[in-house]
Amino acid sequence: MKKLIAFCIVMMASVLSIANASEPSREIAKSADDVRPILNGQNIPNTTIYTPQGNAVKLHDVIKEKPSVIIFYRGGWCPYCNAQLADLRNIEDKVTALGYQLIAMSPDSPKRLSAQETSQDYKVRIFSDRDFETTQAFGIGFFLDDKVADKYRNKLGVEFVDINGTSRVALPVPSVYIVDTSGKVHFQYINPNFTVRLDSELLYQAALISDLK
Repeated sequence: MKKLIAFCIVMMASVLSIANASEPSREIAKSADDVRPILNGQNIPNTTIYTPQGNAVKLHDVIKEKPSVIIFYRGGWCPYCNAQLADLRNIEDKVTALGYQLIAMSPDSPKRLSAQETSQDYKVRIFSDRDFETTQAFGIGFFLDDKVADKYRNKLGVEFVDINGTSRVALPVPSVYIVDTSGKVHFQYINPNFTVRLDSELLYQAALISDLK
């Protein structure tokens, strides 16, 4: 019962955190609070992502294999992201037994992802969104303010130069999506507060309820 109540709270939080979203935006938002992500019932885009070996693949080619849990994280340098990925080990067997695959995606370069694979021994499939194309298409990308950008500039994210020649750093809002093999979204959790992540057990409950086998 406690887990059911917690799951309901998570569902409410995922809606409240994006209450102002109407349509997904391909524009990079001014802040994490301003993102306009893809929502339940909408279809995810067929963007290009990269394997840790640097091979380009289409997102739809990856998800057509199995229903997918897609996790957007900020990068391997982020302790909250690493804790989130490590927490997935608690549910990996249960989620895959339901017929899902687990996919994690960040702006990290393929080279950095390769190092993460070697050091962390993840079973989750990890991909690079090095061009920020997928993050933008999902409507979850945002620019850091200048003060924070200076702190993160050498860690990663993706750097853009505007028409005035000003350099700006962008990151994804940490997000979780459950999609079927056609790309339709059945669950999403987007929280602008990067320190708060969806608990792995609640993610499993969401996958169980979605039942996309």
